[in-house]
Amino acid sequence: MTLTMKHRACDLKKNNLRKLTLVTGITISASVLTACQQTPDYNYLTGETMGTSYHISYQLPDGADETAIQAAVDERLKQINDSMSTYQENATISKFNRLAKDTPIIIDADFSHVLEVSRQVYKQSGGAFDPTVMPLIETWGFGSTMTVERLQSPPTAAEIATAKALVDFDGVVQKENTIYKTKDGVALDFSAVAKGYGVDVIADVLKNKYQIRNYMVEIGGEVATSGVSGQQQPWQIAIDAPIEGSTVSERQTIAIIRQPMNSSKINTGNQMHLATSGNYRNSVVFAGKRYSHTIDPTTGEPIAGGAPSVTVAAESVALADAWATALTAMPYAKALATAKAQNIAAVFIILADESKSGAADKLDDWQVVETPAMQQLRADKKSS
Repeated sequence: MTLTMKHRACDLKKNNLRKLTLVTGITISASVLTACQQTPDYNYLTGETMGTSYHISYQLPDGADETAIQAAVDERLKQINDSMSTYQENATISKFNRLAKDTPIIIDADFSHVLEVSRQVYKQSGGAFDPTVMPLIETWGFGSTMTVERLQSPPTAAEIATAKALVDFDGVVQKENTIYKTKDGVALDFSAVAKGYGVDVIADVLKNKYQIRNYMVEIGGEVATSGVSGQQQPWQIAIDAPIEGSTVSERQTIAIIRQPMNSSKINTGNQMHLATSGNYRNSVVFAGKRYSHTIDPTTGEPIAGGAPSVTVAAESVALADAWATALTAMPYAKALATAKAQNIAAVFIILADESKSGAADKLDDWQVVETPAMQQLRADKKSS
């Protein structure tokens, strides 16, 4: 679940404007809306992690060492990768995926936390979020791309049933600091929650180790903000219309989410935690229907009629990340009803006219739909 982000920050020590534009993924675009002026020093850090990049803007406390802060951030992210990266053969998750059933493996606190968040959203979403869905994704051939040819020659019912039998999050059992699977072939993939958790972890390093209160942290489009930006205003994230083939220079902002300045269940202590998911850059129209690359674990088939873009605010970025994925993995009407029932703060970007699915290239082609919880968040008078 990634997005396109554009961030501007002032480096007053060097008296120059540092501008970053990154294009990282398949869902929405967002901007951290800031302006450069004479304000307290804000530092900027960047690096690589989880197959993407991270970007941090923060106000450097007196006496703090920027090099030490970056080293601490990189060390925590390395620990998360060593635990949960399916691309690392010796990562804990990779070892678990290779194990036979009923064979326990010790997990660390990071792994346990992500497993707990995943379990929560799995249950509350009725199984729409399921980190054991990979066998179905592989069966449908929905890796980095999706083609009409695959929909013309989809897997057989028997092939889908075989893969679906291995989608079994209930069969992943945790006992204290160990987990095991009850069925051979079951495997975990935390790609839909790990980046969000990584943002939470970096924010925790900034807050608790270095007492940094004003920051923006982003990994692959998942975002946490706290305090104020470089010009002493609440951070703002702008959501773009999900226009296929759009670029940073062609972006069209359709909604803005401002960080509230009060305390609430969703945003505690002048903070905001956002994640996005969507299908508009990885979907096809076949026989008059738009199909996404996202598989509904409950049916074993790709989603048709899902929201092209979903943004979620939650108590943590990991939780927002998981919920954004869950809501993308449902038909839109079901996703909206679920978000309302679970009191999720969500913004859905949908087609104003479904018949224009193949030619939605203007701002007017799109409609913003908010849940009551998101309406309350965006209506906060202290956030503007």
